[in-house]
Amino acid sequence: MQLLLYHLFLWLYRNAIRIASLFDEKARQWRVGRHDIIQKIKTTLPHHEERVWIHCASVGEFEQARPLIEKIREQYPKRKILITFFSPSGYQQFKDYPLADYVFYLPFDGRRRSAQFVQIVNPSVAIFVKYEFWYYYISRLYHSQRPIILISGTFRPEQSFFKWYGGLFRKMLRRFSFFFLQDNQSKRLLSSIDIQGNVAVTGDTRYDRVNTIAQQAKKFPEIETWKGDSNLLIAGSTWQEDEILLQPFLSTFPQNWKLLLAPHEIDAKHLHELATLFGEEAVFYSQLQPQQKNQVLIIDNIGMLSSLYRYGDIAYIGGGFQKGGIHNTLEPAVFGLPVIFGPVYKKFIEATLLVENGFAFSVKNYEELNQTLTQLMENSETRVYQSQQLKKFVAQQCGATDKIMQILGQRYL
Repeated sequence: MQLLLYHLFLWLYRNAIRIASLFDEKARQWRVGRHDIIQKIKTTLPHHEERVWIHCASVGEFEQARPLIEKIREQYPKRKILITFFSPSGYQQFKDYPLADYVFYLPFDGRRRSAQFVQIVNPSVAIFVKYEFWYYYISRLYHSQRPIILISGTFRPEQSFFKWYGGLFRKMLRRFSFFFLQDNQSKRLLSSIDIQGNVAVTGDTRYDRVNTIAQQAKKFPEIETWKGDSNLLIAGSTWQEDEILLQPFLSTFPQNWKLLLAPHEIDAKHLHELATLFGEEAVFYSQLQPQQKNQVLIIDNIGMLSSLYRYGDIAYIGGGFQKGGIHNTLEPAVFGLPVIFGPVYKKFIEATLLVENGFAFSVKNYEELNQTLTQLMENSETRVYQSQQLKKFVAQQCGATDKIMQILGQRYL
């Protein structure tokens, strides 16, 4: 019965994508990118290679996989690395990633497609990042006796694995060879369904990634000139709800503060909406002129944000008013920026840890945002001390990649 429901889910998902692709660009990319994908993979891959297959749902999961990919490339240079993405955003951004030998869309799950994929790719090990549990892929890997690994895994009590109706999902988990988890709660939850022994709490590889980003952060002289001696609030990966919340606060900004806004979507329509919302106080990065001193700078490209946090004093992270939740909070945290975000964050362990340790603040409305920002802006000594402690905290969380590689190398590579 549960497998029948899983088939129904797959059927509904595929048809929803077909309909959405008529008017949504991402859905169209999802569908077009998978056209004849099995044949494309078959003609691309040569025979007789030893391949490590790493699957990432999207951009965030790739950033978690990235430190591990770098280590595998460094320590096992003869292994070929094949990366798959489920989402168009991940594939489009990293399809030319230089440390991967091959990057593809993951063919949609199904008995025949999964069998073809596993036979063609012939991975010596399959590594899934954080989540994405596809029944037929896991079954095919398991029955062909290929190791199945989960890295940076995290589980919550409300997930189907731990419910009375979650038999099919528990079956998938029991086919994994090893779990590298972010926290002890996830380990206890797996133990509650008799998964133990092949489990290690190694932490989150994103800490290693953001630490590398901080060490390699680019400089932007034009941003330094625009900022001048001002303090800077950086609003990263914002959605419309975040931007509408932030805009009224500009009128109460202290004179020595500016706002740098990097929206999640940078299509022409949204950029026009931002220009209207922030008015004459705002200038787009692509139009920034020397000595221009607008109070608001809007970043209208992709790829700068992680380095831009080096210039910030406080960060606001978008997505906390979206169903999916907040975006990357560790990128600003590694630079010591206290972080503010909306109420949808509790699925994210790193954000919860930041809140519990007093380095991050969740707000539900403008009044709470106004109070939090005002306190942070006006108490510079407290903010500087907080920044120093936050940098130490992030440094203490690093090291997950080396812990994973120690076990992975001994047993599976």
